[in-house]
Amino acid sequence: MIRSTVDATSLSEAVINGDTTAAVIAEIFLQRIQAQEPDIQAFVSFDARQVRDDAAQNNDRGLLAGVPVGIKDIFDTAVYPTQFHSPIYSGHQPSRDAHVVTLLRQAGALIMGKTHTTEFAYMHTGPTRNPHDLARTPGSSSAGSAAGMAAGFFALALGTQTAGSLLKPASYCGLFAFKPSLGLVSLEGVKPLAPSFDTVGWYGQSARDLHLVARVLIPGFLVPEVERRPLQLGFCRTSRWDQVDPEVARALEQAVDQLRSAGHHVSEVPLPDEFAGVFDDHQLINDCEGARSLAKEFQRHRAQLSPSTQAMFERAAATTWEQESAAKARLANLAPRLNELCQPFDAMLGATCGMVAPVGLGSTGPSDFIKFWGAFGWPQVNIPLIRAQAMLPIGLQIIGRFRDDARLLRTAEHIAADLQDAIQQ
Repeated sequence: MIRSTVDATSLSEAVINGDTTAAVIAEIFLQRIQAQEPDIQAFVSFDARQVRDDAAQNNDRGLLAGVPVGIKDIFDTAVYPTQFHSPIYSGHQPSRDAHVVTLLRQAGALIMGKTHTTEFAYMHTGPTRNPHDLARTPGSSSAGSAAGMAAGFFALALGTQTAGSLLKPASYCGLFAFKPSLGLVSLEGVKPLAPSFDTVGWYGQSARDLHLVARVLIPGFLVPEVERRPLQLGFCRTSRWDQVDPEVARALEQAVDQLRSAGHHVSEVPLPDEFAGVFDDHQLINDCEGARSLAKEFQRHRAQLSPSTQAMFERAAATTWEQESAAKARLANLAPRLNELCQPFDAMLGATCGMVAPVGLGSTGPSDFIKFWGAFGWPQVNIPLIRAQAMLPIGLQIIGRFRDDARLLRTAEHIAADLQDAIQQ
């Protein structure tokens, strides 16, 4: 029930070289969807006939020629409804694609359908299940994209992240994922939640896939070749390391040991006490901005909002403008200090999540280790490590400094190569 290990880069090369076609690739993925989608429930909108029609018209050119892609259901699409997992928008049909969806199509990608999200990419979960264990959650709001990737329904997938919505599902489902620096990828045609943190990201089958999509969605973006050399890496536990389960901590420490054995330098990077408040400041800002973003839905359709979203409005109403402004000021003041602490390193390492995927679909677990870095808009990568004792994936988080995305992606490729024996397949 777990994905194919053929990555998108290999698929596109095969199509461009004339070794196969988009139509042939589409049929392989459609067969997987037919066999497994009733169990996984990754899609909210899917039409096999539409996929076949699009594949037949694919020009077999572009960086993503013939590559099947899943689209999270907060991105506008002209062919499929965009419903945000909310009854308020049942059947809502945009007139055009979001900017990034257009870029994917122009690069030759094959849109497979819309994937389940949480309500407005916040907390209220959908029906999607984790392919590694159907009794467990696939993660938070990019869950359908992650679970569909893990099940082999498409070779790439779009998601978004405000707190942990991209990297958490990557950790739980065993995927490579990239969340770029804040503001680097267009959000035109994407439903906003908290603009201070909202970021488009994506899932891939390999570290090089993450780079491939970056070249498509960030026009002009290139990752230069860097000579292989020992990396200078920092390992940052943050003040909430006590939330990390022992089996997850062991897997991360084993990965660090393996990187050291490969010749890389890994140093512990403790944080000053002032950084302990970042988690709560992120939550406060998220609540206040989320309440403003969804104000029209709250005012006209309050009864149709989930209890978790209504609770967000209650917390925002109890927060003063001065408190929100102070939280933003604290993050702004801490940003240069964090940059200085991380300046000596090619990248930082840490936990993506402190646990494997929890049992049940109602709760997805905390996102603290992800949103700490997201609070500053820094780019983040998840590398999937070997499964824990329960045969479930664990995520290694790699973090770059703000707008140092090119170096982060190249560093992630080097790390993935040196952890090859430890990476989830």
